[in-house]
Amino acid sequence: MRKLVESTFVTLDGVISDPHVWGQPYWDEEHNGYSAKLLFGADALLLGRETYEGFAEAWGARSGDEYTDRINGLPKYVASTTLKEATAWNGNLIEGDVAAAVTALKQQEGQSILKYGTGTLDRTLIEHKLIDELHLWMFPVVAGGGERLLDGLDLTHFDLLETTRFKSGIVVLTYGPKA
Repeated sequence: MRKLVESTFVTLDGVISDPHVWGQPYWDEEHNGYSAKLLFGADALLLGRETYEGFAEAWGARSGDEYTDRINGLPKYVASTTLKEATAWNGNLIEGDVAAAVTALKQQEGQSILKYGTGTLDRTLIEHKLIDELHLWMFPVVAGGGERLLDGLDLTHFDLLETTRFKSGIVVLTYGPKA
């Protein structure tokens, strides 16, 4: 059975939107190494529509290094209620019941399924207890406004599995479902 691993950037004030604006000063070799560990431990990506479209635009035209070639080559499973197709950038549109589709993906043989981005899809995944590891990259910055982490969820408890601290001030808090 495969694990579903989520990797999400968040500010001290809980903002998840626009990490390209507030996160870049902290992206260094430690950041890159941890990110590569997650990516190379997966053989598929799970994305919501906004993350899929943004990543396809940002990564799709690049090539020539191991990380970029890996992220571009992996199959992407895209959850969306508005897209009619997701054929670009190795996309596969999840149609119908997202929780059932993700459950079926997790039951396949293979490496982890890596999920980037946070939003509506997370509410479904958390409500159905489908996330096995939640890697919250806490950046030492206050954004002052924007979309907040996991807004709208009911009371949900997690167990802290691991803490990873970078010299830049980023702390990755890895959580799993509460037993």
